[in-house]
Amino acid sequence: MSDFHYEEEDFQGKFDGGTFVRILQQVKPYWRRVLFFVIAVGIVSLLDGVFTYLNKLIIDEGILANNQARLLEIMGYYGALILVQAVMVFAFIYLCGILGQRVMYDLRKKVFNHLQSLSFSYFDRTPVGWIMSRVTSDTERMAELVTWNLLDIAWSVINIGVALFFMATIHWQLTLIVLVLIPVLFVVAVWFKTKILVEFRQVRKLNSKITGTYNENITGVRVVKALNREKENLKEFDGLTSSMYRSAYRAAWLSALFLPVVQLLTALAVGAVVWYGGLQIELGGLSIGSIQAFIAYITFMMWPVQEMARVYAEMQQAIASAERFFSLLDSKPDVVDKPGAISAPSMRGDIEFENVTFYYQPEKPVLTNFSLKVKAGETIALVGPTGGGKSTIVNLVSRFYEPKEGVIRINGRDYTEYTMSAIQSRLGVVLQTPHLFSGTVRENIRYGRLDATDAEIEEAAKLAGAHDFILALEKGYDEAVGEGGVLLSVGQKQLVSLARAILAQPDIFIMDEATSSVDTLTEALIQQGMENVMKNSTSFVIAHRLSTIRRADRILVIENGGISEMGSHAELMRHKGHYYNLYMTQFRHDLEAKYDPFANGKNGTNGHSSNGAKKPEEQVA
Repeated sequence: MSDFHYEEEDFQGKFDGGTFVRILQQVKPYWRRVLFFVIAVGIVSLLDGVFTYLNKLIIDEGILANNQARLLEIMGYYGALILVQAVMVFAFIYLCGILGQRVMYDLRKKVFNHLQSLSFSYFDRTPVGWIMSRVTSDTERMAELVTWNLLDIAWSVINIGVALFFMATIHWQLTLIVLVLIPVLFVVAVWFKTKILVEFRQVRKLNSKITGTYNENITGVRVVKALNREKENLKEFDGLTSSMYRSAYRAAWLSALFLPVVQLLTALAVGAVVWYGGLQIELGGLSIGSIQAFIAYITFMMWPVQEMARVYAEMQQAIASAERFFSLLDSKPDVVDKPGAISAPSMRGDIEFENVTFYYQPEKPVLTNFSLKVKAGETIALVGPTGGGKSTIVNLVSRFYEPKEGVIRINGRDYTEYTMSAIQSRLGVVLQTPHLFSGTVRENIRYGRLDATDAEIEEAAKLAGAHDFILALEKGYDEAVGEGGVLLSVGQKQLVSLARAILAQPDIFIMDEATSSVDTLTEALIQQGMENVMKNSTSFVIAHRLSTIRRADRILVIENGGISEMGSHAELMRHKGHYYNLYMTQFRHDLEAKYDPFANGKNGTNGHSSNGAKKPEEQVA
């Protein structure tokens, strides 16, 4: 694990009102629902104030006046209003709950769609855990802000207004005493606002790192256990969680301190009212019921202030989350369609690299003035040392990246003049580590062409050499593959990926080290499937096992960002250069493994199973 430093803003500046407004804009499409639940909350708050005033009347006009009829009349009003309030409470809770789920759905849909548009470079430099934290916990906090927190704010503001109105009705001089507290509370809130926001920003930043660390350890659990890294990882993880705990503790401490301050101010206000109200009773200016109602209204007003303190603390968390969420949503893809880019029904044709220079980091060029012309339908094999530029070449062909200098042409046209969809929809890719999606074997093959029939799927599986092992599964094509295809062996996943590529009928086919992790018999099946795809495609094959590329039209040795050797297998063997040395070294190694009686594998299996497909009971292992 490393303490990654993602290139995001630190978000340590002042509170950005623009971010808060941008969050509120998420409910704009549902303004009617917001209006209805605010009205419902307003009615509930108003009725709370009315109930307190009715309590005053019960004391003054019913109990103290010993007026039984008036008391029953007031109680009747009380009961009717209770029913109205119950309906309004149901209305705002229902509307708020529905609105929250809708906003959360919209946010996650929006960011998911945006992620589909981002370039490969974004995912290369951005930790998965950081992205997951934005999509899950941050969207939830934002949805809560514009629903339940907005509801609490509306309730609190209306309660304060209602309380001040009724207090002014009872005795405006006493109301002035209470109003003196408002500037004091405002100053206190501003001070706490700054402190709490800083701590919650730090909490969100550390939370992203912790999520990323979880992801790394779960996906890399085999490496962690194989290298006995549990203690070291736990120590590093403890450092992250301890830092987050300290920031969260400080934020909680500040939030908790706010409440006693508000309560202290409330106690001072109540004391002043009791003292001044007592004098007014002696002078005949106030009744006992009025004093009781006035004190109730102070509590009625101060409780929302305390509630707003809680909401404000949560709002800081939501804004800290929103800053990061919007930084993801505002990120721009590095590779985009040019204005006026055209689509094309086919990408069949010559592919040409002309003086292409490319780098991931400016100081470390991967390709320099690279030129190559590939004829339509030709199969090009790429070999060479790690880091030489093989994968970069196929990434550029796929337009996952674009040249920094130079041009790539397809059918004689600069390929940036085509839409990305036109190019990438005509690609077929089989990777060294194939990725399958959760679902069945059939669904994963159909991913290559969504409108394919079951018969076409099975035909593609036969051409890929996958049909037999699929039928051997308990449910055949309807067998679940598990998350990432974990219920299948590497060889089986490769065959399913190959069937998917065959089904897509690609114009450009790419194989990236697809046979490096499989046994000899599975390699033969993959080789057969490759030939079926390559019949109608321009193909690029990155090979670790050189035996798989002997039939390639041309073999390119890629070193130091350029082509050091090029030719057919026979031509390069006669040349006796780098390719010859690689091939002979690998050939001798294979012979030694085959005939070594002390090797783990016997009878030429080289330690691999003689059957490319697992038995059903062996799949999970």
